[in-house]
Amino acid sequence: MKQAAESTVLEYIDQFSEVFNKKLQEVLSKSLNVDTATPVAPVDSAQFSELLTSANVDTAKLVTEQMAFMEQQMQLWQNATKAMLGEQVSPVISENKGDHRFKDEQWSQSPVYSYIKQAYLLNSKMLQSTVESLEFADPKVAEQVKFYTRQYINAASPTNSILTNPEVCREILESKGENLAKGMDNFMGDLQRSPVEAFSVTQTDPDAFTLGEDLATTPGKVVFENDFIQLIQYQAVTDKVYKQPILITPPFINKYYILDLDQKKSLVRWLVEQGYSVFIISWVNPDASFAEKDFGDYMHQGPIAALDVVQQITKVTKVNMVGWCVGGTLLATAVAYLRAKQDTRVNSMTLLTTLLDFSEPGEVGVYLSEKNMPMIEKAADEKGYFDGRVLGLGFSMLRENNLFWSYFVNNYLKGKDPVPFDLLYWNSDPTNFPAAAFKQYLKNTYLNNNLKEAGSLTIDGVGIDLKNIDVPCYFLSTLADHIVPWQGSYKGTQLVSGDARFVLSGSGHLAGVINPVEGGKYPHWIGSEQAADAQTWFAEAEKQEGSWWPDWHQWLAPQSGNQVKARTVGRTKAYPAIEDAPGRYVKVRLG
Repeated sequence: MKQAAESTVLEYIDQFSEVFNKKLQEVLSKSLNVDTATPVAPVDSAQFSELLTSANVDTAKLVTEQMAFMEQQMQLWQNATKAMLGEQVSPVISENKGDHRFKDEQWSQSPVYSYIKQAYLLNSKMLQSTVESLEFADPKVAEQVKFYTRQYINAASPTNSILTNPEVCREILESKGENLAKGMDNFMGDLQRSPVEAFSVTQTDPDAFTLGEDLATTPGKVVFENDFIQLIQYQAVTDKVYKQPILITPPFINKYYILDLDQKKSLVRWLVEQGYSVFIISWVNPDASFAEKDFGDYMHQGPIAALDVVQQITKVTKVNMVGWCVGGTLLATAVAYLRAKQDTRVNSMTLLTTLLDFSEPGEVGVYLSEKNMPMIEKAADEKGYFDGRVLGLGFSMLRENNLFWSYFVNNYLKGKDPVPFDLLYWNSDPTNFPAAAFKQYLKNTYLNNNLKEAGSLTIDGVGIDLKNIDVPCYFLSTLADHIVPWQGSYKGTQLVSGDARFVLSGSGHLAGVINPVEGGKYPHWIGSEQAADAQTWFAEAEKQEGSWWPDWHQWLAPQSGNQVKARTVGRTKAYPAIEDAPGRYVKVRLG
């Protein structure tokens, strides 16, 4: 019976492979304008080999690890033989806690699958140990080697293969191979939608949400627009509001509605409910016509242009400003620029998961080196922009098992459709990065770390010095952030001269920020305002249950002045309503 099932699985796979290869060539020929294609390797082997040549080997450690590996392999063979004979044996090695790839019971109950899993884990451990025995003079090279090794190990997982994944084999039998046909359709669809530079796997149903109906529903009006932004002003829900308004600069490589998801998760809606007058920038999704627009253009046409409008609408002299991630880096640059010109309109600055000092960029840094820059710049110059979907894939590969391979298995091997999920819908809705701004940003941040050095970055002849930022500052980072490591973000508190408050939220880059008061899952930590480094700060910090939002409100309210009568949005003569939020710019999708 078992042999018959295996034979049936193989027949389905054989039929699938023949049709798949024909369709793959058709799609590649049509969409990429080539006759044949070579699969993209998870790691550039030539580059990897070149990195290894700079290493010294700790021979003693390597030999010790190899001997341990051989002993465990022998024990695994013995256990496998006993298991085949019906004996109960304990595993030689087990997956790490939180590794959900092997959750199916067959990985532990079936002698065959148990052997496959343990052999994979042992080989993975051996590869990692080999890398650990290598010594590199350049820490950045060491990080690259570890990253590439991890990518290879996770790509080679038996869970990613049809024949060695018990869940997939069951699906083949139960659906009579229909899952493979559906998976092929899913793969072809993703291939056709993906940019030439990189393959993108669908993470959620792209038709599951409609902006203005399911997401980005907080009532407001677009009150200003230029080539770069639409400025949204939200309608007050309280009779009175704080005198000093809030102006938010989200990342310009993403859409603003991460801050305005559904009603429960919307930070914008919550701020409005607390009595704040809230404005937010909605960035354009740039095309090739923006190729020559640089970081300075984004600064002038983004937060500074919006600041001018907010001040004129509200008739105030001071505005509280907020930035997230790249938007926070841009905002800090703008505030330093304004202060250098004796412009004092910024009342306070809040930075959410933002780097100002790029000496600890995390794994994002492994993509960037002097050697890789010509290739990266060429990709941007050819289109006039760096494709936002390629950036999205790069960020996903920092958490490859959760954000890439799990969907690879679900969508293509099991033939399932991904479930609707608002955070992943937003994550799959990126914006492009104009070529000039992209190259300027990378060189001044990740490559040369110029922003932290006073005067190393100049815009319009003005040297950017973060010490000029003498306003109260609130820094929010997240504990498991794979894009902006919190230790690197903490260094920003040392670069500004204004009083700085640092708060650490649980979870990662998105969920740690979007952690609502009602039903929020993650705690936050509050520590000393004077700690010289991140580890000292964390050692002294106190854990607080629940969302960080109330702490921010307690900090922000005293910065926001007295309560004044709320204005009706869109009634200002100079800035009448152009259209309802969320506006046109945010609805332009790539692909």
